[in-house]
Parts: sequence; structure tokens; C-alpha cells
Amino acid sequence: MDQQNSRSIELLVIGSGPGGYVAAIRAAQLGKNVIVVEKENIGGVCLNRGCIPSKALVSAAHKYNDFKHVQELGINIEQLSIDFEKTQAWKQNVINSLADGVRKLFKKYNIELVHGEATFINNTEVRVFSKDTSMHISFDSCIIAAGSRPIEIPTLPFSKTVLSSTEALSLNTIPKSMIVVGGGYVGIELSQVYAKFGTSITILEGASSILPGFDARLVSFVKRNLKKANVEVYTNATASSVNVHDNLTTVNFTAKDKEQTIAAEYVLVTVGRRPNTDSLGLDNTSVKVNDKGFIVVDKQGRSSVNNIFAIGDVVSGLALAHKASYEAKIAAEAVAGMASEVNYRTIPSIVFSDPELASVGMTEKEAKEQGLDTVIGRFSYGANGRALAMNEPEGSITIVADKSTKIILGAQIVGVEASNLIAELAVAVENQMHLEDIAETIHAHPTLSEMIMEAAEVALEKGVHTI
Repeated sequence: MDQQNSRSIELLVIGSGPGGYVAAIRAAQLGKNVIVVEKENIGGVCLNRGCIPSKALVSAAHKYNDFKHVQELGINIEQLSIDFEKTQAWKQNVINSLADGVRKLFKKYNIELVHGEATFINNTEVRVFSKDTSMHISFDSCIIAAGSRPIEIPTLPFSKTVLSSTEALSLNTIPKSMIVVGGGYVGIELSQVYAKFGTSITILEGASSILPGFDARLVSFVKRNLKKANVEVYTNATASSVNVHDNLTTVNFTAKDKEQTIAAEYVLVTVGRRPNTDSLGLDNTSVKVNDKGFIVVDKQGRSSVNNIFAIGDVVSGLALAHKASYEAKIAAEAVAGMASEVNYRTIPSIVFSDPELASVGMTEKEAKEQGLDTVIGRFSYGANGRALAMNEPEGSITIVADKSTKIILGAQIVGVEASNLIAELAVAVENQMHLEDIAETIHAHPTLSEMIMEAAEVALEKGVHTI
């Protein structure tokens, strides 16, 4: 270390992802002086190695696949090809543009960004290490937003050919074949991306179905498209070992009580993420961490130490960027002395699969498990003029409401633009709106959003376009 310095700050934020940078900005808006410590790239995993790059590749793959099937629209393309290096360069430009936006916001709010890795000394001090600098920072309050990393399976250690999602998003060439271990949202999204680019894909999922946790009826649409793309899916499958030979990586696995072997150019392991709490020096503090490595917090994000808060992937719950951003605002407001608390009733869950899946609030099954009597409104994409004009007839919108009060409890969407459409229904669930509130709101025609109105009308038994 060739430089030593000390700083004192009102609020220290560890991590600059969608939790960290949002917490810093909200706190600055409330008058706090803020330093953000980031050990890698501004924007965190989401911006650099997760949400944004994956959705950029999802978009590119979807457009490429669309061009393969436009003949029925009267469009003829004789020589369709892809320059994947240019695709990756475009993806990086998207990342750079958004990262630059975060830097500008930091400048606007006088937020100082320090590059390095923070380690706690005690409940009010950290040491920040970087390649050539060591900085001592004392703080009045701290928000930990250190994020998470891919889980590595001991039997499938990461290597040049056994990849996490980070490496899979940065390949310079399109693989000829890939084995995907894990059929959750990351595994399915990247499986469909590379399948559309021409990669032969095999999925090994340990549960009885891909996308466990999502409504089976919604998942059936994704399964159908995986089959159309010749993606082979093994469920109740356990990978036991991996070997590399002759430029191929072989995975030994068990499925249907049989030991089997498959080989591919790459193996992608997507079996979840681990919180980045083990390298923070929390043992030097009084912060309580549970047996899974998550920091224990209250409804304001406050840990067992009054002036230390934690948000996002380092606390229990779904590892979602929008959950982290929501928690960030609550924690920042708590630091400023406000009485804000989290309310997780309306966290949307989205899979950018083909077709997209989106869910918010309760499913019909969950409502029944809670003893609620429900009414269901469902409308098909195939009966919507805009969906047909887009050549996207697959999917449906489902609204779950309380039968007696007609209050909307939840909604599920499968189909094109599900990720955008779910927002209206999230507002409805958050505000405990009634079916009539949606049904009696004029929705423009022809649009996909009309299906939300139509589903509400079906639940009220006055659907106009339902046969």
C-alpha cells in the first residue's frame, strides 16, 4: 500500500448495485453526506453481469429468432447471419451507457465513489483496500448492499468450460452445445438465448419441473417453446461429476434412477446465488448473520446493530434487483429518521423467457391455501387484436380476486410483454383495487393492455370477447 488516509462520513454504503446506488441517492436527497464503496464496477452485478447484459442478449436472440420466422408475414430474408462479437459489443455499450448515468447521478448528489473492498473493523469503522490504496472510513450509519455471487457446486467446479452466468454472458462465440445445470429463471433465460442462436441445449433440473415456484399452467407455455427449439430437459436430475476431454466437457448425472452421461462444449451452472457477507469482516461487529449467510434485519432494514442496515441479496428473500431498490429507499429513509417500513405484498416476479412470465400477489392456489374464496378472470392473447397483429398469439392474463369483495389479490401473465403489463396489476394489488376499477377504466385499442380489462370483466361475468 502506497497511500494511507482516513475519512469520516455520515453514511457509508457498501456496494453500488441497484440497492447500493439507490440507497445512496435517496439518502443524499434527504440531506446525508454519502460515500459509496464498490469493489468492482459501478452498477454492481445487475448492471454489469446480470439483469442488463442478460436482457440485452434476450432481446438480440428474440429479434434474431423472429427474422427466422417472418416468411409468413411476407418478409423474405435470404442470408440471415449473426456477428456475435458485434452483439457483445452492443451489449457492452448498453452497460456503459447506464453506468455513465449512475456516475452522473452521483455527481449531481455529491456522492463520493471509492473503489475498493470494505472490511469492518468494528460497528463504526471499515478499512477499504484496493490495488494501491488503503483507506480508513468511520461512519455514523452504514447500509450494506454487497450483493451476491453464483453458487459453485463442489462436484462441478468452475473452470474454462464450466461457467457461471457471468462467463456465459460474455462468450465471444456462439457455442455449438451447452449443458445447463439448473432450470430456474437464469438457466431458462440463457438456455433460450443460446438455443435461438443455434446452440444445442440440454437442461438438468433437480426439481420435478423447470421454473419451480411459478404456476404450472404458465410454465407449460415455456416448456412447449423449449420443445419446439429442440431443447432437451431432464427433471429430478442430479449432476455428480464433470470431466474435460477432446474439447468436450462431460457431465455424469442421475435422472429417472439411471446414471447417464452427456457431453457439450460448455457447462453452465445456475443453481442459485450466495450472499457476499463472508468477506465483509462482520465477525468484527455485532451484526447477526443466519446460518445461510444472510444478515438478519427488521422492517426498516436495520441489523442487530442500530446504525448498520442491510438490503438486497445480503438479506433473506427473493434475489431481485427491484426488491433491492425498494429496500434501499426504506433503509435510506430510516437512516434519515423516517418511520418507513417494507411491505412485500406486491413484489413482481418476472422471467424473461419465451414467452415471458410475470406474477404479482397471490396465485389461485395460494389464495385457496389461505382459505379464501376466489373468483378468476382469464383472457387469452389469441383473442386480442394487438397480439395477433404482432404475430404473438401465445399466452394469457389471469386475475385472482376475492369472490365477495372483488378485491384483486394477485395476477399472473404469460406472453409477450408480460414484464411490462404486470405493472398495472401490481398497482391494483398494492392499492387493494376492485375488479370494477380495472374493468371500468377505458383501455386504448388495439393494445395488449386491453387484456387486463377483459380479464377483469370475465371475473365479473360480463366479458364481451369471451366465447
